[in-house]
Formats: sequence, structure tokens, C-alpha cells
Amino acid sequence: MKIHEYQARELLAKIGIPVPPAQIVESAVAAGQAFAANGFPVQVVKAQVFAGGRGKAGFVKLVQSAPEAQAAAEFMLSHRMVSPQTGPEGIAVKKLLIAAAVDIAHEYYVGLALDRAKATASVIACGQGGVEIETVARERPAAIIREPLHPLLGLQGFQARKVAIELGFSGKHVNVFADILLNLARFFLQHDCSLVEINPLVCTKEGRILAIDAKVNFDDNALFRHPHLAALKDDSQTDPLEIRAAAANLNYIKLDGEIACLVNGAGLAMATMDVIQLHGGRPANFLDVGGGVTDEGAIEAFRIILSDENVRGVLVNIFGGIARCDRIAAALIQAGREVGFATPVVVRLEGTNVEKAREMLSAARHELPTLQIADDLNDAARKIVAAAGKSPSAAALTPAQ
Repeated sequence: MKIHEYQARELLAKIGIPVPPAQIVESAVAAGQAFAANGFPVQVVKAQVFAGGRGKAGFVKLVQSAPEAQAAAEFMLSHRMVSPQTGPEGIAVKKLLIAAAVDIAHEYYVGLALDRAKATASVIACGQGGVEIETVARERPAAIIREPLHPLLGLQGFQARKVAIELGFSGKHVNVFADILLNLARFFLQHDCSLVEINPLVCTKEGRILAIDAKVNFDDNALFRHPHLAALKDDSQTDPLEIRAAAANLNYIKLDGEIACLVNGAGLAMATMDVIQLHGGRPANFLDVGGGVTDEGAIEAFRIILSDENVRGVLVNIFGGIARCDRIAAALIQAGREVGFATPVVVRLEGTNVEKAREMLSAARHELPTLQIADDLNDAARKIVAAAGKSPSAAALTPAQ
């Protein structure tokens, strides 16, 4: 689960990390009023969205008067923010953060993320904050400092001081930074985070160390332990179809292709999307219906994926292990009767009772004429790409192993 910058700042402030005060507004008039109330000569207006690249997109602005603040807010609230992380459709802005500008001497990046290679969380730090850390890691990997946490003891004091020195801090700033990093690491572990980052963490010209931007993601599967965090969720920043799918216990992510996928199992779903791409199509979604496909789940899954106006075909790829293939076939047939397959649907089934399932699907084709049955995954991908009106790619001439 993602939360907004202003929410992350509030959480970090509660654990003793120095964060400049800020106000949240939802209108241009309120932005002008907030500027006047804050009383600082230069302030910053920042859009609150779940995407990066705000500055380059014009959605972070320095302002020096209440009218400037109001004008900046008017622009942000009336335009969708478009950045490399949003796609061409952009994202609507509903809230703005207004805070005093900081006189920065140096910017740093510091964060914690799950490190699957080391099977623990790791500190990631860099002396070049305020930039895309992924670009720095790719182009100048030596500039990235990594420090793994002990899986039981967490981050130790000597490790925090080591990172501080490697970043170039000296004197009293070593301990100040180390305390910030230790608090951040404790927060990460205690709140089941998947990512916590401060970018930038700044040292001001007066010698203060401040977190002026923050990003926090939580593990969705652990939110039952943190109801106060679950309450921070903002569904206005989430695709409505994804919200609807979550309510039905379906794992759905909308993509920008034309061939929808209905699959049981995350790994199988990833492979299905790859094979669609191999044969010249583009997946319209990731949809994992889980280990057992019920009539209700199949019906809602089809309603969700067919709500996407870009969908021109559906590939159903199910491995019947826990759930028998004949039960899955019955659920798909019932979904076709209730929802209606207005677009081509290709079904590939494997597993328990697969022959019986194929007989059931064949018998249902007279009432579901757009339904096709595939022999294997490559056959399914070829059929749905052709049915959706896409030409097979050159790569598809070589069968996938």
C-alpha cells in the first residue's frame, strides 16, 4: 500500500525524524491562505500523487507570494500530472502540500528496501539526493552505499555511523544522521514496510539535517496488524477496476494492451503475459484469480476485464490443481452466460479432469460462439492474437520452449 508524501512526513515526524512543518490544502484559495498563514518568504507547493517526476512535470513549484501560491495550486488541481511514472493519461491531483522552502547546502538519498538477494532489508544511501536513484545506480553504481540489516537485531549503531561517514558527514552530524537512520530502520521493521525513503534528506546552510520529502510503502498482506496504517489508504489514486477486483479477492492490475488475461497463479500469469507478447499481442491486464475459481469469481473477473474498453480478446489460462478443470470449465460457462462473451475468448486448461472440461467447453460453443479451446499455451496465444486482429510477430515463428 502506498501513502502520500504528507502522510509519510507525519509518520516520520512522530518517530523523531526532523521534518519541516507543512499544511495540506485541496483548493487554490486555501493554498493562498496557507502561504499567508505560514509567514515564510519562499514556500513550495507540491502535488500529492502516487508517482515520481513531479518537479520535471511542473507539479512542484517555489512561490514567493500568496497569489503565486494560488496560481500554482490552480494549475496543479486543474491539470493531470503526466510523468514517466504515470503514462500518457496522467494522474489527477486532489491534494497539495504547502511548506516553507529550505536553504539547502547538500542533498542526500537514504532509504530502506527489501533485499531479496540477501534475504533481509538493506539500507540504500547516496550522497547525490534529489535525483532518480535508479539512474544513479545504473550509471554510477559505486555511488550507492548498501548496508544489510541483521535479520533479528536490525540495524546496529556502528552500521549507521559507518553509512554516515561514507556519505561524508563529520563531527556532530555523524551521530545526528545515525540517529535518523536507526529510527528509520526501526520504523521499517515495526510497520512491515516494503520501502521507506527520504529523498532528499538535506543539510541546510545553518547545519540542520531535515527530511523534506518522504515515500513509504507498506506490505498489503501485513496491514491487518496495522489498522491505523490501513486507514491512510487513498483509493482516489487507484484505478477503480483494481479497487473492485480487490473487493472480490482478485489480484488485478490494469495494463495498456488489448488482450486480457484470466489466470490462476501469479507466476503463470507472468508467463502468460510473456507468451502473448511473444506472439505479437500486448497484455491488457494482470489478473490472478487464485487457486480455486468459483462461479462468482469467474463472473466478476470477466466483468472487470471486459469493462476495459481497450480489450479485444481474452485468454483464459488455468492449471487445475486444487480446483478440478471440470469445475473451472463450469464456472467459465456460467460466466459466459451471465456476462456474455462479446469479444473472442480462448481457453487453455491443464490438470485434473481436463478431458471432461474440454468436452464441456466444446458443448457450450453453440451458445458461446466466440469461445475457442486451445491445446497448449502457445496455441492459445496464437489464437487470441489472431482473433484480436493482431499479426503474429517474427518472434512467434519460433515456438517457445
